[in-house]
Amino acid sequence: MPRFESFERGTRRTRTASVRATPSRRGLARLAAALCAALPAIALAQVKIGLVLSLTGPAASLGIPARDTATLLPKQIGGQSVEYIVLDDASDTTQAVQDTKKLIAENHVDVIIGSSITPNSLAMIDVVADGETPMISLASSAKIIEPVDAKRHWVFKTPQTDAMMASAIAGHASTRGVKTIAFIGQADALGETFYAEVAKFAQLHHIDVVASERFNRTDPSVTGQVLKILATHPDAVVVGAAGTPAALPPKTLRERGYQGLIYHNHGVGNNDFLRVCGADCNGTFLPASPVLVAAQLPADHPAKRLALDYIARFEALRGPGSVSAFGSYTWDAGMLLSSAVPIALKAAAPGTPEFRRALRDALEATRGLADTNGVVNMSATDHLGLDQRARVMVEIKNVKWVYQPH
Repeated sequence: MPRFESFERGTRRTRTASVRATPSRRGLARLAAALCAALPAIALAQVKIGLVLSLTGPAASLGIPARDTATLLPKQIGGQSVEYIVLDDASDTTQAVQDTKKLIAENHVDVIIGSSITPNSLAMIDVVADGETPMISLASSAKIIEPVDAKRHWVFKTPQTDAMMASAIAGHASTRGVKTIAFIGQADALGETFYAEVAKFAQLHHIDVVASERFNRTDPSVTGQVLKILATHPDAVVVGAAGTPAALPPKTLRERGYQGLIYHNHGVGNNDFLRVCGADCNGTFLPASPVLVAAQLPADHPAKRLALDYIARFEALRGPGSVSAFGSYTWDAGMLLSSAVPIALKAAAPGTPEFRRALRDALEATRGLADTNGVVNMSATDHLGLDQRARVMVEIKNVKWVYQPH
């Protein structure tokens, strides 16, 4: 009040007194302009993380746990606030590309997590390379990161590769006396790349591939493909598919009386798949993320403690039994960034090309980082960094995941 009264008295004295007040107003205007000019600099201090996830469409059961996990990721890293921008690619490659372009050109993100599925992740590679923006894929195919060429220089991933899982399937089948296998997979990049790895490791174990069939994610039936497979009398059938669409081949095989072994890839690691497949998947096998059976792992497994911690956090959010491998891959992406962002901040401010390059370099330099799936040791030629400890063999019994010791 005293200042206000003094100002009132000053404005009534003379015209000169009124003019004398003008510089202070100009000063206020200059101060306001300076504050406005500082706003972009303030914004640069915020780390922006974009997520391209399959929240709708056939792969929604993969994307939704990833989105829910994103709400648990840290809001501050290295002393800087973090903003997460989530876009839905609708399980569609074209939409994934559009989302990626938007995040880079309009939102100016520092890094992208996603997509949930292999075809979309592969389609995003050109965009992130052109935008020189690091990307951490949540999809399985080794082709997303191999070979580390000029474009994949910017691309990393957290899930185990299809090669790692195909190797585990062939090894397990060999110990069960399997001599012939048939393959049925999605008619997309996931199905094709997984088939190539299955065929390669089957040959190494002297197992013959006697049939190879494809189906679309939205197909209502695979009876025709299954009848062709059954005509070859395979000892085992490998299903190369992800999410709930992967339940259709095993259900059809069981309906047609198939009694041989059935294997899935790790793209089915959620309870939605169990719900859809039901008892028809009892007795089938898959190489999976340790997260699926974390409580059953031996105490010395490198992923057990962190996996149990993640499960507790996620189930506090979504309820008991809600956890899936796909959420864990997002959590591990967050762990990678929590390690790499503070290093990149020493080189440049967020929102700049220099920061994105430094962040890419810090991700590639990750060594000895334990996460929910194993221990990460990346290099210039390995943008995954996991070893064989990151996979476990699981059997489905009574519509539950059951760990299979070696």
